[in-house]
Amino acid sequence: MSAVGSSTNTSSVSGLSLTGSTVTSAPSSGATMTQSDFLQLLTTQLQDQDPTQPMDNSQMAAELAQFATLSTDQNIDSTLNTMNSNMTSNAQTSQVLNASNLVGKQVLVPSSTLDYTGTAVNGAVNVSTAGDVVVNITDSSGNLVNSIDLGDQQAGLAQFSWNGTDSNGNAVANGVYNISANNGGGTAALDTYASGAVTGVGYGGSSTGTYVQVAGVGGVPLSQVAQIN
Repeated sequence: MSAVGSSTNTSSVSGLSLTGSTVTSAPSSGATMTQSDFLQLLTTQLQDQDPTQPMDNSQMAAELAQFATLSTDQNIDSTLNTMNSNMTSNAQTSQVLNASNLVGKQVLVPSSTLDYTGTAVNGAVNVSTAGDVVVNITDSSGNLVNSIDLGDQQAGLAQFSWNGTDSNGNAVANGVYNISANNGGGTAALDTYASGAVTGVGYGGSSTGTYVQVAGVGGVPLSQVAQIN
């Protein structure tokens, strides 16, 4: 801290007034005054005060009270930040622990693929408008493997199952197949879901939150689980 002159004018930094010298240096921590900044200002003031007009006891008491208030405010702010961090961490931990109850259960989650491993795979279509619903299954090259006509369906989740055969009834190779759905051959695509067992849960940060690991699908935010079977 540097001091200029020994006049009796008053300087104010971050809402704290120091009488007896004009201090031109900014607080060491930028816009926020710390206890160290205050003590440096107070020391500079005492060193540069006019001996013929020293600070009286009431001025000293007032500035010490300001120092005590600053210290208290900073402690309160630090405590509140710690409490907020702990509450956030506890909420995240609690959500992950609650989600762990899903491990081993079958869930429906958004997916545009089905992982066929030799046994029938299940899925669902989110029907927006009641009517005939058709599910199309294609291979990785986009070739149509099979179509499943679910008939007339009401709005909501329409379940389907695929036994791993093509349109001629022949068994297909194990692998990942694409699925899509529409209302009776219409061009508007409907959202599709795949069913899989939850194999684990975790926390993916503030952007993802708690997620579930679903067999054949991967990690899916907990909020996107459409149904638990």
